[in-house]
Amino acid sequence: MKSPQPNVAREVTLAKSLWGDLSKRGLQALTQLVVKYKLSVRSGDLTYLNRGWHVTHSGLLRLAQRRRCVGIHTEPVLLACNPESSRWIFRATVYKSRTCRGFVGYGDADPSNVSLLVRGAELRVAETRAVNRALRKAYGIGICSVEEVGSIADPQHLDGESRKMPPKSANGNCGNPKVRDRLCELIRRYQLDPALVKAYATDFCGTNTLRDATREQVEKFVAHLADWAEKDRNALLCQLNSYSAQKEGAA
Repeated sequence: MKSPQPNVAREVTLAKSLWGDLSKRGLQALTQLVVKYKLSVRSGDLTYLNRGWHVTHSGLLRLAQRRRCVGIHTEPVLLACNPESSRWIFRATVYKSRTCRGFVGYGDADPSNVSLLVRGAELRVAETRAVNRALRKAYGIGICSVEEVGSIADPQHLDGESRKMPPKSANGNCGNPKVRDRLCELIRRYQLDPALVKAYATDFCGTNTLRDATREQVEKFVAHLADWAEKDRNALLCQLNSYSAQKEGAA
């Protein structure tokens, strides 16, 4: 039984609600991605960064599953790796069928080209990037995956709420620039509502306000949020939406 055709209008409406008015070219590209590959903004397959569409790792895996991919093999390119400097290079091979000779992709990662959120996880990032490139080759995806993009920190694109975060705190919590920057980047990367994230953070830390939380509590929250966003963004959005009543009450 064939899977139902994606609802293009619904995807376009959701994309506009998340990223505002998109250009004609952006909407055309989204329509092609939805129709041709059945990628979905609603399912977290696509995200819009720097005025361009990017496919996600989960979106590529779902595409491979729909196309009945028979296997993905990964291995580190040991001669090019340097564990001491956290530099890793992986080779991934995607097999679309039992007779397929394989589509190969390489991915590299080191502290200079990964987000602050995943520092220390360069090995896993390199493997994910290799798998993404191999999958994009195998299925003809011409847009880059979001995981292949390095740090996207850009002070000019900070959310208004993120800029309002206090520069100092008696407990040395989110006023610490490093912790604050990681949280701001996380909000931007996964298109999260800053007010809902703040409400969730306060609840997570068990304090009346985020200022009352210790630095350790905030760091633990940021790590928790990053891990959840990477594994299941949709579930995280459901959790954040549960705080919408608090947001409306504070308005």
